[in-house]
Amino acid sequence: MSLPRTLTQFVLALFVLASVALCQEPADLVVRGGAIHTVDDALGTVRALAVRDGRIVAVGGEDEVSPLIGEDTELIELDGRTVVPGFIEGHGHFLGMGEFAQVLDLTRAETWEDIVRLVAGAAEEAPAGTWIVGRGWHQEKWRRRPVPDVEGFPTHELLSSLTPDHPVSLTHASGHAAFFNRRAMELAGIDRDTAPPTGGEILHGPDGEPCGVFRETAATLVDRVRTADLSRRPPARIRADLRRAAQLAAEECLRNGVTSFQDAGTPFSQLGALEELAAEGNLPVRLWVMVRDGAGRIEREFAARRTKRAGNGYLTIDAVKLTIDGALGARGAWLLEPYADSASSTGLGRMEDLERLARFCADVRTQFCVHAIGDRANREALDVFEAVLEDREDPTGRRFRIEHAQHLSPADIPRFAELGVIAAMQGIHCTSDAPYVVARLGEGRAREGAYPWRSLLDAGAVIVNGTDAPVERIDPIASFDASVTRRAADGTRFFPEQCMTRIEALRSYTRDAAYGAFEEDVKGTLTPGKFADFVVLSQDILAVPDDEIANTKVLMTVVGGEVRYRRP
Repeated sequence: MSLPRTLTQFVLALFVLASVALCQEPADLVVRGGAIHTVDDALGTVRALAVRDGRIVAVGGEDEVSPLIGEDTELIELDGRTVVPGFIEGHGHFLGMGEFAQVLDLTRAETWEDIVRLVAGAAEEAPAGTWIVGRGWHQEKWRRRPVPDVEGFPTHELLSSLTPDHPVSLTHASGHAAFFNRRAMELAGIDRDTAPPTGGEILHGPDGEPCGVFRETAATLVDRVRTADLSRRPPARIRADLRRAAQLAAEECLRNGVTSFQDAGTPFSQLGALEELAAEGNLPVRLWVMVRDGAGRIEREFAARRTKRAGNGYLTIDAVKLTIDGALGARGAWLLEPYADSASSTGLGRMEDLERLARFCADVRTQFCVHAIGDRANREALDVFEAVLEDREDPTGRRFRIEHAQHLSPADIPRFAELGVIAAMQGIHCTSDAPYVVARLGEGRAREGAYPWRSLLDAGAVIVNGTDAPVERIDPIASFDASVTRRAADGTRFFPEQCMTRIEALRSYTRDAAYGAFEEDVKGTLTPGKFADFVVLSQDILAVPDDEIANTKVLMTVVGGEVRYRRP
């Protein structure tokens, strides 16, 4: 072997040779013949990787790893293709993904009339009294404004006339608003005098009657009727439905190269299905779960359900989730100043339980994850984090998280790094929301604080990427593309000065995402000793032109050294 040209190469060569010398037993799997981006600064990009017992045992040049190939070793020839660490979905809703796969998909509707036709068609085929459920509509993404409308939202009359015998529940794409027809509102006892709960709003038409749109917590007034119906299912059926949702979600993850999933809020009532699957060895994707439930129940039950890497590393329950505002699309994000397109509103914030749960999480040393989208919500969360952690040991090492952090005041951007707060953001939200963000915030506020990735990174903050699935498709390539180009569907670039670099975007989906869950010791980089979780891509996302990134395909997904997905 020729002498390495640089000190770095020399150290790497010694590392590889030492690794191979220590593990001469044949590998279970060897991958070679392409660019393997380890995302480990000390290892860089290599040409071969070896796996044994679900862990990486060696990386390096093909000649250096070849001694680990035995008669029973599975050999994957890359033929010039690329390997990256398994993508970590940094914020999504795992069971929600599986449930979404079983209801009406409204994401592709171009008008309100499209949705009416879809729902009416489903009602024709369903017995009277059956709930018709869908998700994914977004009034700002339709080709034309509905007529009639309330603040740009549709009203229920047309849909209600076509579905008189079926209650209808249609969740907004953001998950922070819902639309109900007349029958659903009747079953819930909703009328013009119904008061919304704290943190919610019922929209009314010119006649004073509810128009069908319920923002934020107000949706629970109607949803509880359907929830009550579902709760009457036999326990075995409830568990089977949850297992089916988990199966569908896992399949979608693997198709998209997602090997780990950070679940942004599961109630205690649904944890049992995930615990059962992990114990059986039937979770093919690694889950890290935030518990979202009532504050009192969290205080009573969290310790008993807390677990780390159960099921051979496939299930961790070790965080708490709280939502304190809504979404920009539904004008529920909590702002410091009024909406540019609704001067009477600053959104919907709710502070109850924020400090209570922050102190609980600090006391039991678990992560606290707060949904905050608007600049007011982010400031309130940061203020509470600072107050709760300032007198505690290693406050910046607690890795409290703000989920979304979509719109920030410039004054609060440095505080993420100063407080050690993780910014769990979703690249795809930027380009998906771009068509209406300036209308909501105005040009100036959007430019200085909307999805400010560059500013956060330059300030030293850690960003965790993701998609918020099923709000967006769980497609890391699309979110990576959005992170490095900020290019919307119409080709315009949304304040591109805030772009990430290619390697920053990849780290946000791998190394930094693992850090965001205290899991950097076992995942996030292709380092010997870590889980053998990686993805084979059709091309090198760190090298292809910007216009080609979106064409990248996931060819293979490997979790724990097992090939869990191969592209047909």
